[in-house]
Amino acid sequence: MVYKRRRERSCLVFCDAEVLLGSVLGLGVYAERSVRVVVVTAISPFTILSQEILRLAQAAIEKALDSYPQMRDWALEALGATIDEKRTSKSYGGQGKKTWWLFPFAFSSANPPETILQLRIAPGSCWAFQGSRGHVVIRLPEPIWPTAFTIWHISKAVSPSGEVSSAPKEFAVSGVDEAMAETLLGMFTYDVHKEIAQTFHVQTELPRTFRSITFQVHSNWGNPEYTCVYRVQVHGKTASHNDRPQAQELL
Repeated sequence: MVYKRRRERSCLVFCDAEVLLGSVLGLGVYAERSVRVVVVTAISPFTILSQEILRLAQAAIEKALDSYPQMRDWALEALGATIDEKRTSKSYGGQGKKTWWLFPFAFSSANPPETILQLRIAPGSCWAFQGSRGHVVIRLPEPIWPTAFTIWHISKAVSPSGEVSSAPKEFAVSGVDEAMAETLLGMFTYDVHKEIAQTFHVQTELPRTFRSITFQVHSNWGNPEYTCVYRVQVHGKTASHNDRPQAQELL
């Protein structure tokens, strides 16, 4: 879906959640620094709720447009990134997958880890694992010199529960070479009180390029049952760049 940098008002009887939340929570920001705001004007019991979500989320859009970094995302399923499921924590929910509805959003208790490699950002469209500690191994489409990582989560304003205690808090990112040896690239903290998309730069000198990245969550914001990861982006240069990134690119 291509978004134009303009403000368009659309009257919809039934709002498509992907269009609504995809726009509202940043899909158009990465590629074009653009966004389409959809205004729901349907007469229904949910109209006021939908308009309030849009009002709050539009403010988040403007903030994201000013601060979101313009860097290529290598952890994107559309580019060929995949999940190494054998080395990834088990999804929360297992075989007892449940789906429930709060118009116009659908929620699932057992989305696959590939969810974090997709563009869509909407309440419930996250990968969850049990407890506050878990990890996922992302296999990139080609080896890269990683320079930064961007973590996404929804805000309290659009959370159906009104809170985001399942968001990752402390986490580490490591590069994985072909021999499966890991190199720690940094330890970080995602702050739910800041922007929904937060970028963290590699904290160490890179010894080599990496084809896989491990995202290891050490704690969340208080949910004892599960942790939700919405999107993980990996930024960097391809291995075809013979020179490793300079220090200023890593900080």
